[in-house]
Amino acid sequence: MSTATTEPTTDYTTGDAVLPEGHTMSDQAQLLRIATAGSVDDGKSTLIGRLLFDSKGIFEDQLASIEATSAKRGDEYTDLALLTDGLRSEREQGITIDVAYRYFSTPRRKFIIADTPGHVQYTRNMVTGASTADVAIILVDARKGVLEQTRRHAFLSALLGIPRLVVAVNKMDLVDYDEATYEDIRTEFTDFAAKLEVHDVTFVPLSALKGDNVVNRAVEYSDPMPWYTGPSLLDHLENVHIASDRNLTDVRFPVQYVIRPQRADGLDHRSFAGTIAGGIIKVDDDVVVMPSGRQSTVKAIWGPGGAELDEAAAPAAVTIALNDEIDIVRGEMIARPGNRPHQGTELEAMVCWFADDATLTTGRRYIIKHTTRDTKAMVTGLEYRLDINTLHRDPDADELELNEIGRIGLRTQNPLMYDPYRRNRDTGAFIVVDELSGDTVGAGMIIGPATSGSNVVWHAGTVQRGDRGQGRTLWLTGLSGSGKSTIASEVERLLIESGHPAYILDGDNLRHGLNADLGFSAEDRAENIRRTAEVAALFADAGVVVVCSLISPMRADRDAARAVHAKADLPFTEVFVDTPLDECEARDPKGLYAKARAGEIAEFTGVSAPYEPPLTPDLHVRPEDGTAEEVAQRIVSTLLGI
Repeated sequence: MSTATTEPTTDYTTGDAVLPEGHTMSDQAQLLRIATAGSVDDGKSTLIGRLLFDSKGIFEDQLASIEATSAKRGDEYTDLALLTDGLRSEREQGITIDVAYRYFSTPRRKFIIADTPGHVQYTRNMVTGASTADVAIILVDARKGVLEQTRRHAFLSALLGIPRLVVAVNKMDLVDYDEATYEDIRTEFTDFAAKLEVHDVTFVPLSALKGDNVVNRAVEYSDPMPWYTGPSLLDHLENVHIASDRNLTDVRFPVQYVIRPQRADGLDHRSFAGTIAGGIIKVDDDVVVMPSGRQSTVKAIWGPGGAELDEAAAPAAVTIALNDEIDIVRGEMIARPGNRPHQGTELEAMVCWFADDATLTTGRRYIIKHTTRDTKAMVTGLEYRLDINTLHRDPDADELELNEIGRIGLRTQNPLMYDPYRRNRDTGAFIVVDELSGDTVGAGMIIGPATSGSNVVWHAGTVQRGDRGQGRTLWLTGLSGSGKSTIASEVERLLIESGHPAYILDGDNLRHGLNADLGFSAEDRAENIRRTAEVAALFADAGVVVVCSLISPMRADRDAARAVHAKADLPFTEVFVDTPLDECEARDPKGLYAKARAGEIAEFTGVSAPYEPPLTPDLHVRPEDGTAEEVAQRIVSTLLGI
C-alpha cells in the first residue's frame, strides 16, 4: 500500500485512474474521491495522516521521516499532518497551502483524498481539489464550532455539486467528549445546510490526534463517546453508495481523437476515441453527432487493450465506430437523437476566478476549454458577485478578483454541447484560459442557456424581493398514488400554522384551469411542467413557499423547472416520493391504474408511459420513512428549519 502527492491522471487507452507506484483502479465503482475542507487548524492534514496511519497506508521510511521531523520541531508526538504538508513553507507554517493528493485502499474500497487548504486566500485551491470529489469531509473544531470558513467551504462544496457531505467534528478530546457540544454544532450546521439544498449530510464526532472514531471505534469499556452510536469515519466512507450519483441516462461522448488505422492486414476504418461523460452506449444504438446533427448507429465499441464490447458506460474510455461515414473531428459530441445536450453560443455560468494579476470584466475575451472543445469566448455580462460568507449577491459588482465567485454571461465563438452542471459535472464544467498568457484564470459551472433577446422588457417594481420575504418551491414528484398530494397538503398545513405563507399547485387542479387545454402527449406534458414552473416562480418571488405536486415523469422537464428558478435566483427543492409501482397500484385511490390496465386510459405513467426517477433528488422519501404527517414534518424541519 502506498501514498503519493501528485495529482491523479487517467490512462486514456484503458480508462483507468493511474496512481503512483504502479497502482491502477480499473474498478471505478470501488474508487471514492474525497475532498477535505474546513477552517484553518481544524485538523484536516492530521485527519488524513491518521487515516493513512491507522489503515496501514504508509511505508516505514515515511513514518521514520515524519517522526524525525516532529522531534526536530520539538513536538511531543508524531505529527501525522506532515504526511500531507509536503511543501517546505507548509511545514514551516504548520498550514496547508497547495492541494495534496493521497491514495490508500482497504479490502472494501480504494480512495483518493485531496487535502485542500483552509485559508481564505487559497479558496481557488479548494475549488480545484473538490471539483471531482464524490464526498466532501468538512472538519469543524469542537472548541470553535461552525466558523465563517466552515460555511464558505460548505457552500463551495454544494456549488461544485459534491453530492455527499461528511461533517467531522474534530478535537472532541479537547472538550472532554461532550455530547452537548457536538449536538450544538450538528444543529447549527444543519440549519445552514438547509439554505444550500444539501440533501445528504452525515455527522461523525472524532479526535484525529488520538484516533477516536477515525478508523476504529474505541473498545466498549473505554469508549469516550458512548452516546455516539454511528459508524467510524472510515466505515462510513467504505460503505457510502455513490454508483447512483453518476448520470447513466444521458449519453454524452465528447470525441477526443479520430483514429484511422492503416495496416497491412487490410484493417482500415474510421473510429473515435474519448471518455464517456454520461449514459450507456451500446452496439446498434441510434446516435446523433453534434453540432452537425448527422445521425447513424453504433457499429462497434472497443475497450481496454482493443477488446470488443457490447456496451460501455461512463466514465469508461473507449473507441467507437459508426455504420456511416460521417466527418467527425475532436470537440464534437455523440449523443442520442431523442436526448441531446444543449447546443449554443450564449450561456450563463457561475465562475470562480483564479488569477491574482488580472480581473474578470465584461467585454474581456478568453479561451474556454469545455470537454474536448476549445473556443474563444467573450464575457457578455456580470450579473452579480457572490459573497460566499453571507451568500449575499452584489448586482452592482463590475469585476471578479482572485477567489471571488460570480454569475456571468458568455458568448462563445463556436457552439458548445453542454448540460447544466447540476445534471452532469463533466459536460457542465469548463475552465477559462487567458488567450495571451495561456494561464488558467478561472473555472466555471454552466447554469444553462442565456435568455434570448426580446422586445418585451421585464418591468421592475418598487417593492423588491427582500421586502416580501424569502419564498421557495418544493417540487414533489412520483407516480400516481405515491402519496405526493397527501404529503403536500401536510406540508402546506405545517407552514401556514408556523406563520409562513404557502400554497399548493396540484397537477390535477391545474388541469381544471391553467392547463385545461393540454393533453398527455410528451409535448403537452412538457408544456404542463413549463407553465407550472413559471407560476411557481412567481409565487416564490412573492415570498410564498410553493408546494408543487405533479407526477412530472421526465427528468428533462423537471430540470427545466429547476432552471426557471435558477434563472430567477429562487430556491428549488426536488422531493422524490419514491413509492414502488406495485404499492401505488394497490392503493389506486382514483381507480386510474385499473382503467389503464383495461386500456381505457392511454399514456398512463407507470403502465403505458415511462417514469424517469430523479438521479439526485434533494430529498428522497420512501414509504418506510413514516406517515405523511411525519414525512411532511421532516421536509419542513430539514429544508426550511421550521
